Parts: sequence; C-alpha cells; structure tokens
Amino acid sequence: MMKRIAVIILMLAIGTEASFAQHNKELQEMADQDQQARFSQNIDWIKLNREDSLRRERVLNLMKSDSLITGKDYFNAGIIFQHGTDTIESSLAVKSFEKAIKMDSTLNKWWYAAAVDRDLMRKGEPQIYGTQYIQNESTGGKLKQYLIDTTQVTDEDRINYGVETLAQQREKEKLMNLKSPGFYYASSGSIDETIQLIKDEFEEGADSEYNVSEGSINSFGYQLLSRQLLNEALEVLELNTVLYSSSANTYDSLGEALRRDGQIMESIKAYKKSLELDPKNENAKIAVQEMSESKSQEN
Repeated sequence: MMKRIAVIILMLAIGTEASFAQHNKELQEMADQDQQARFSQNIDWIKLNREDSLRRERVLNLMKSDSLITGKDYFNAGIIFQHGTDTIESSLAVKSFEKAIKMDSTLNKWWYAAAVDRDLMRKGEPQIYGTQYIQNESTGGKLKQYLIDTTQVTDEDRINYGVETLAQQREKEKLMNLKSPGFYYASSGSIDETIQLIKDEFEEGADSEYNVSEGSINSFGYQLLSRQLLNEALEVLELNTVLYSSSANTYDSLGEALRRDGQIMESIKAYKKSLELDPKNENAKIAVQEMSESKSQEN
C-alpha cells in the first residue's frame, strides 16, 4: 500500500514539474529576434537571411538535444522554421506549430494554419486556409491571394484557427491594396487635409482608393498617439465615432485618447457610450471606475 502511494506521489510530482516547466530562454530570445528584425526599417535582407539560417541551425541542435520542453518552445521553433527556404523547413514549421497547440491550447492557432498554407505553397499546391498573399505582377505589384482549394476546410475550421472566412478574405484582399490615410498624412503633412480625405473617401464607398474602414482609421489614430500627436489623434478618433457610430470600439479608443489628454469627463462620457453599445466591454468598465474614483478623491 505504501509503495502504491509512493508511486502516485511520484506521478503527481512529475505532472506538476511538467506543468511548471520553464520555457527555453534562448529559444524565446531567437524567436523575438526573428520577429523584431522584420519590423525594422530598411531591412538588410542579405544579413537577415544569414541570421535566419543560423537561428534555424541552432533550433535543430536544440531539438536533437531534447531541449524543447513546453508548447511555447515548439511554438517559438515554428516561428523560426517558417522563414526557411525549402519544403523541409516549412514542414518542420507545420509540425512544430501542430505540437505546440496540442501541448498548449492557449497559443495562437493562426500560426499553424499559416504554416500549413505556406508549406503547400512552397510545394506548388493550393493553400487550404487562405492566409497567403502574393504580389501580382500583371496588376502592377498589387497583392493577390495565392491559389486556394476551398473544399478542404470549412469556414468554421478557419474561424477555429483564427483565420478569416472566405468572404472576409475577399474583402481583405481588396483592403490590402488600398492606400492608407497614414500614408496620405505623411506625404501631405496636413491633418486637416487628411481628415477631409477620409470624409471624401468614405463617401466614395466601394469606389474609394484609400482604406477608410473603421480599423484602418483607428490604427491611424493610434499611430498619431504613439507619436504624441494628441490633438491630431483626437480629431481622427472622434471622426471615426461619427463615421462608425454603432461601433463600441471607436468610442473606446476615443475614450483612451481623451484620458491621455487629461479630458477626464469627456473620456468617461466616451467610455460610457462604448459600454452602451457593448455592455461586455471590460476595458471601458475599468476605465470608468478608475476615473470616477479618482474624481471622487479629488472632491
């Protein structure tokens, strides 16, 4: 009986140790470097390709020495393998992401779907989820969705893996080839002209040349916020609430900008409007509570 209890305790201890296993720090650093390098300006692709190759070689060595323990380890390995140059490495990316999400269901499953599509594309076969886009030389370099076999997975499967439905993908392709308001602002240097452009393009609807979707305008507003251009950001985000007045997110974003600008009462008002449109918006609830409590303490 004592021996049986000892075995059970040992099994529980092993299970606990596995659940609290530490991610491989070196692998995490390499995955971070992989991603950060691709968000840099003026990328030296010769240098980056060489660094990618060294990272992939190191991951293979880590695998051989059984140094990948957690789901996140395999996830990071997938991130590095996905930038390989052949089908062997793209296949390794698929297997790594597949194992990662089986070990840890909280990881972003979109990466697996994208790796599958990329692997199929490299093999000259149609993708199945619809994550890959290529430049179409016949249309002046515009982005076009790579050939897709729509019969292999359902839209329900796509949603499960964080991928847009087929209808959403068609809309995405169109939006990807539109110019951004931020690009116009950078070239004109005038927020007034950019605001007018957004209004005019919004009126054009499907014939617009600029991406004036709710998300695009919101992203532009946050770009201005990140550059400490508060007045400009407020103008853009406020316009977004006018153009997309039924969206809780537009008011949430405006509330954040107003709060940063010290306009507390106006910020609370915007957040409350967001909550009116989406009562489940926890971010807005917390923001209103924090600012209301702060105001009460001041009084």
